[in-house]
Amino acid sequence: MTIPVLVLLGFAGWTLLTLLTTVGSYRWARILTGRVPIAEWSPSVVQGDDWYQRAMRAHANCLENLPVYGAIVVAIVATGSDSLRLDTLAVVLLVARMFQTVIHVAFAPTNTVASVRFAFFFTQIVCMFWMGLVVAFA
Repeated sequence: MTIPVLVLLGFAGWTLLTLLTTVGSYRWARILTGRVPIAEWSPSVVQGDDWYQRAMRAHANCLENLPVYGAIVVAIVATGSDSLRLDTLAVVLLVARMFQTVIHVAFAPTNTVASVRFAFFFTQIVCMFWMGLVVAFA
């Protein structure tokens, strides 16, 4: 199994872990303690504490970017591309994704926090774009 494929599995695992440890734990703690009924949660209504809302957005960010990275990995596998550059970019992408998520959930938004979070997001975009170019022109 190649590093980009392992990173894809890691990205999917991180997305699930983010869901379970933030959104899931927040909701189920309230449901199981009787503070809210299970039908209370609505995707079209802003609910919960500020960190919970940030967690929802962080999870959505994972979901938005996972298919893009998945398409790149499909192209890597389909073309048989394999290089240290692709491996490095894949690992950097996952680490940046993890830092972006943690910063998003853990810190209230300020200009500094948003700038740092954006830097990690931009790193991921650069990695995916560069990986696509490596595969396309290999």
